[in-house]
Amino acid sequence: MEQTLLTKTKVDGIKSSTTSSQNDFDFLVGKWKVNNRRLKNDEWVEFESELHMRKTIGGLGNVENYYATFDGKPFEGQAVRLFNPTTKLWTVYWMDSTNATMDEHPVTGSFENNIGKLYANDTVDGKPVVVLYQWDATNPEHPKWSQATSEDNGKTWSWNWEMILTKIA
Repeated sequence: MEQTLLTKTKVDGIKSSTTSSQNDFDFLVGKWKVNNRRLKNDEWVEFESELHMRKTIGGLGNVENYYATFDGKPFEGQAVRLFNPTTKLWTVYWMDSTNATMDEHPVTGSFENNIGKLYANDTVDGKPVVVLYQWDATNPEHPKWSQATSEDNGKTWSWNWEMILTKIA
């Protein structure tokens, strides 16, 4: 799978929702089959993967392992999520088997009405963008993760990846 080099920096001015809590990601605990749809070279590519998530550090965090195959090679990613009870903001650090590094600046955000919106400033192909990682847990049987970029500071979004999950019994 073609990888785009992203350089993450901190997004300023993120405010948490008043209802955001350490339980926002509870819907994701367990093992999931993932149907992915990813935009690659202006064409949507579909593939399956698997996601495993568990809570950690007394419920203030969780760890997600993501397993897929790209171009015939195994791929593993890991998200480490931490909830700050003072700010009511989540921070999410990503690392994977392609880059073998952890994000220096995580995506940051919160949940409201079972929708989580987490943001980061990035550079894609030399252009500054804002990236949105959105979790939609309004249907806990099939939660959805989506990714989009914005070149105009969030006025418009270009969606480029979505994952729809189904619990593994």
